Amino acid sequence: MATGVELGFAAAVEPGGSWRLRSTYFPSKVGGRPAWLGEAGLPGPAALRCGRCQKPCAFLLQLYAPLPDRPDAFHRTLFVFACRGAACYRLPGPRGPLCVFRNQLPRQNDTYPEEPPPEELPPEPLAAPPARLRSGATLCRVCGCLGPGTCGRCRRAAYCGREHQELDWRWGHRGACRQLTAGGDSADAIPEHNEFLFPEYEVLIEPEEPEFPADGSVDTNDEQEAVDTSKGRKEQEEVGATGSASEAFQSLDEETLEAMAKHETEEDKIFQAFKEQIAAEPEQIIRYCRGGKGPVWVSGENIPKEEDIPDCLCGAKRIFEFQIMPQLLNHLEVDSLGESIDWGTLVVYTCADNCGESSEYLEEFIWKQDFSAGSAQLPANPSAESSE
Repeated sequence: MATGVELGFAAAVEPGGSWRLRSTYFPSKVGGRPAWLGEAGLPGPAALRCGRCQKPCAFLLQLYAPLPDRPDAFHRTLFVFACRGAACYRLPGPRGPLCVFRNQLPRQNDTYPEEPPPEELPPEPLAAPPARLRSGATLCRVCGCLGPGTCGRCRRAAYCGREHQELDWRWGHRGACRQLTAGGDSADAIPEHNEFLFPEYEVLIEPEEPEFPADGSVDTNDEQEAVDTSKGRKEQEEVGATGSASEAFQSLDEETLEAMAKHETEEDKIFQAFKEQIAAEPEQIIRYCRGGKGPVWVSGENIPKEEDIPDCLCGAKRIFEFQIMPQLLNHLEVDSLGESIDWGTLVVYTCADNCGESSEYLEEFIWKQDFSAGSAQLPANPSAESSE
């Protein structure tokens, strides 16, 4: 990843383009099954259970974030998992229904060639999602995570636990199992998608454009117009009336005006700053800046203090690496008439020393912040608000 803030955007996978999201191509992506980087030391089923309901978490996204100055992190990916239960998101704070893992490999490793993968379409179509890795580790047919258990009947289908074995049985393994027991292989193919998985998207990374031109020049006329427009908009928001701001202010006494001026709380300012920060690119789902500019908070409430962020197991401090924006929810198809999965922002902190000499997956820290009760959440189509 480059220096400065980088933004991630969800891009629909073109027909026939899913090959770009396989492990060989070191993807950044949302949903589907994880494209594991290293094939050893995968997080087990217990590590991927929700901290509240104890059910298996689904793969949410992964971000390919190598560190150019670290030979041991020539390849480096962060994996985020999230519970599918809406009720588990009621409380803000650490972990809960979320978890994040880091994995890295040197350029010379036992899994990938040293040269970068080709950009063109593979000569042969890729097979269905793999049932096992080249290392021999078996993967759950439902979620694509480590699957140490197998179907007791056919001994072929692998699962991370009983919950996903029962789901797969209802989704069709009941019939396929008989064919596998009889020695057939055609029924062994794993479906690309299922109801447990989040919809799959590629994540495209772009640098955040500076607020002003690179030469620092600003058109004074444009600047003054922006100030005048901002002032006018603020006055209209304060009076909250349908008439013009000047007409409304004429009917207000000095005491009321003073009370209205004080109405803009610190909470309002933080949320307004958040909206202004994302206004230029309202569809961003990721903000990345390891160790640099910190996260953009959606609220003044529930911002973690330094002591809230635990040190890494190696003893080093954890630093901000990236945040997941609320706009991602628009792509996950999680809205329901009742309670839905929700967050204001998810902030990921990782080991400042980037420890880990082996290729195992190491758990990092994730913090969930919600919108405050007094702030309006972003619209389903954030670009609609930015055009007002």
